[in-house]
Amino acid sequence: MSPDPTVVTPPARRFDGKTAIVTGAGSGIGRATAIRLAVEGASVACLDVVPDNLDETVEALTILGGNAVAYRCDVTDEAVVHETVAEVASALGRPDVLCNVAGIGTFAHTAEMPLEKWDRILAVNLTGTFLMTKAVLAYMLEPPGGSIVNIASTAGLMGSAYSAAYAASKGGVIMFTKALAIEYAGRGVRINAVAPGGVDTPLLGSFQLPEGGDMKHIYRITSRMGFCTPDQVAAAIAFLASEESAYTTGAVLAVDGGITA
Repeated sequence: MSPDPTVVTPPARRFDGKTAIVTGAGSGIGRATAIRLAVEGASVACLDVVPDNLDETVEALTILGGNAVAYRCDVTDEAVVHETVAEVASALGRPDVLCNVAGIGTFAHTAEMPLEKWDRILAVNLTGTFLMTKAVLAYMLEPPGGSIVNIASTAGLMGSAYSAAYAASKGGVIMFTKALAIEYAGRGVRINAVAPGGVDTPLLGSFQLPEGGDMKHIYRITSRMGFCTPDQVAAAIAFLASEESAYTTGAVLAVDGGITA
């Protein structure tokens, strides 16, 4: 008897007994990832800079029967990052999974972009990913074992007008991922990245066509399949974070409706 295609099989509990850290967990891809990992058995440390959003995420996870703890954390502050990761390790156990999801961005004419905005985008998207990874690696290497998944973007894989800062930060995330994958290959820690295209999240509202901008540039980076959902990106993150991808490191998985095909 063939299976009923309308029946959705619940995800396997690939993260039973594991501790996961998810940044940007207050909304969008971060929230969807925290929920996905918790439903699959992980104890999840939900990190975000906005406490109210975190409360909503933890409440949702509690209703679903997940084990989650909220931590207010600015990923650009090294001292706060180290303190937070130490608190997570003490409360939930040694981190087995890190998902660097926290990110910001905007469209702007590059010639008009203030330096402060450029610096802030790189600080959150790239430096924040570095600081979180650095802090967690101390636990993953002794004893060896762990999986890190970074959120890149199709903007880091192809030219995208009006997003020089965002593209530079995400291109940096991609090469940071590949460099670490080589550095720690054979040491029990895998590092991969997911590169979403347009995702229906609150961040999408930050990317408004700047005054005088050409819509043809937007059409170029828009899939005929429309926007993807946070859950679809979270599914890719969960795969790379799990042992199902045990022989995969340094990979960049595009979830973009064919934009970069």
